Amino acid sequence: MQNPTIKIKSTELLSDNHYILNKVILDYTKNDGTTETQTREVYDRGNGATILLYNKDKKTVILIRQFRLPTYLNGNKTGMIIEACAGLLEEENPEECIKRETEEETGYTLTEVRKVFESYMSPGSVTEIIHFFVGEYSKEMKTSDGGGLDSEHENIDVLELPFEKALEMISTGEIKDAKTIMLLQYAKINNLL
Repeated sequence: MQNPTIKIKSTELLSDNHYILNKVILDYTKNDGTTETQTREVYDRGNGATILLYNKDKKTVILIRQFRLPTYLNGNKTGMIIEACAGLLEEENPEECIKRETEEETGYTLTEVRKVFESYMSPGSVTEIIHFFVGEYSKEMKTSDGGGLDSEHENIDVLELPFEKALEMISTGEIKDAKTIMLLQYAKINNLL
């Protein structure tokens, strides 16, 4: 944090129940040279990783379906959402994280993944950076049923979908998760399948 136009005046902890929510007061020098004081709430939930599993021969992708309370509170009648496998970085690098999450959530054990980009998903209020990966899967890599961890209260359905059907599900509104849309569009643009 070395931007001379930003001066953090104070940071107040509002919540640390599960993640951290701070109220930050800062002085911001605008392009015209004037300075204004701004107050922002910033949510820090750590950084994460996500992956699109794809099979070139079958032209399929692996996605998951699970309950997401925030979507339920914002109009998703069932609260169920279809998304790419993902998780928060624990004490590991993004590649180790996504391999672990893939095995826990989908039951596939991957040895190779490829990072394709990273992104701030909601930069107006959330500090999180997500690292995006792609990885090929085959039936030989299926080592368990997946479904997530009971200790993390996960109840995940593993979905193998034709790639073109998954793309269509963006238009129909069946897939509304940003990271999943980005990965499916990346796969289409880069002719992964």
